Amino acid sequence: MKQEQGIVLSVEGGLAKVRVGRHEECGSCGACGGAQQVVVEAVNDVGAQPGQRVLFEFREANVLTGAFVVFILPLLMGGVGAVIGHFLAPVLDASGSLPYVLGALVFFLLALVLVKMFDKRAAHKQEAKPVIVEIIDG
Repeated sequence: MKQEQGIVLSVEGGLAKVRVGRHEECGSCGACGGAQQVVVEAVNDVGAQPGQRVLFEFREANVLTGAFVVFILPLLMGGVGAVIGHFLAPVLDASGSLPYVLGALVFFLLALVLVKMFDKRAAHKQEAKPVIVEIIDG
């Protein structure tokens, strides 16, 4: 499991908002829009309070699933759309690369909708969130 340190900003129920500084692994990602500080919502089973430095961990299965859905699924769907466009071209009496491009574009956009649905569902699942495992200081 990947572990990170951060400072608890607020606590609500069994969850805590934790501010995490960016590091070298975040340098080329760009997913956070260039923010120097990222805020994550973590399960707070250890009772951390605002202002405390904590150690939390991401479950690797969730990280890998998220990476697949966000990065690989749209590419696969675009490829599937291009293949379907190839087979539909004679039926639609279309020539050239237009059926490939349209098929890839439609399926890529469908994949983006699926990514958004996955993101909304994952945001509400408790087991998909990082977990605070230790209070370092406070």
